[in-house]
Amino acid sequence: MSNLPRPSFNALRAFEATARLRSMTAAAQELSVTHGAISRHVRALEESLGVMLLTRGSQSTDPTPEGARLAEGVAAALNLMQAALEQLKPGPLTLSCSASILTHWLIPRLARFHDQHPGIELQFNVNYGPVDVVRENIGVAIRNTMIRPPEDVVVRELVTEWVGPVCSPDYMRSARIRRPADLADARLLMTKTRPDAWTEWAGAAGVEGLELQVRERFEHFYVLIQAAACGLGIAPVPRMLVLDDLQSGKLVAPFGFVPGPHKLALWIAPHLRARAETQALAQWLTEELKETAGRGDGARG
Repeated sequence: MSNLPRPSFNALRAFEATARLRSMTAAAQELSVTHGAISRHVRALEESLGVMLLTRGSQSTDPTPEGARLAEGVAAALNLMQAALEQLKPGPLTLSCSASILTHWLIPRLARFHDQHPGIELQFNVNYGPVDVVRENIGVAIRNTMIRPPEDVVVRELVTEWVGPVCSPDYMRSARIRRPADLADARLLMTKTRPDAWTEWAGAAGVEGLELQVRERFEHFYVLIQAAACGLGIAPVPRMLVLDDLQSGKLVAPFGFVPGPHKLALWIAPHLRARAETQALAQWLTEELKETAGRGDGARG
């Protein structure tokens, strides 16, 4: 029989959340308990183990080396428990993607998915960065390859992301944008989520050496696209996000689109990959993304 203490599940969960979030306040919010309850759980855990697990600071609460090892083990155990519960009683399938992909690309195609798979219930996790697929119960995520995937997910790289500058037809005429050199006098827009977008496009298009001074930055692509459509300037965007706007004439792409340095990929949760619903969603997304990439991406909008 081991003489090691048996900490309570609540204490371990409180400690893991604090170590992961680097904050007792954030841990309390995530677990829907008080800050005092988190503090008491962590203190009791440290006393029972006889070791300091956290270094309390004014700005953050960081795990000690011993705490980091324990937090890693507890996180792995919690993930295994969540995976086991999900396999016993699967709920709706969760798809994670950015708000821009959701609004500009996925929703216009979602009726086709429901027509093909009427028995699959989908819900959405709106996120474009790293994610814990087990903890957040995500089955499939659409990501750009500029984001590093978690170690345990199945990564399926699909298509190259085509990129190019877009603006309203009126702005193109008023700013006299006819060739890439004209961008030097144009009002350049950009999204904060892709700070190298203009440089990446210029490199991919073979027009390095341009003086590209960004005038305004927006938080997300969907806001950036709306700004460009309203005539506020010209913006480099992935073509998949503006297909409908190009077709309707709301936006134009003066120089067309070129293959960018990134690809689109699917992250598939390992604990849900065997579910028929997960496989159906991943296959449908694969087909839709490849169909999107094949729609004449090099053409001018």
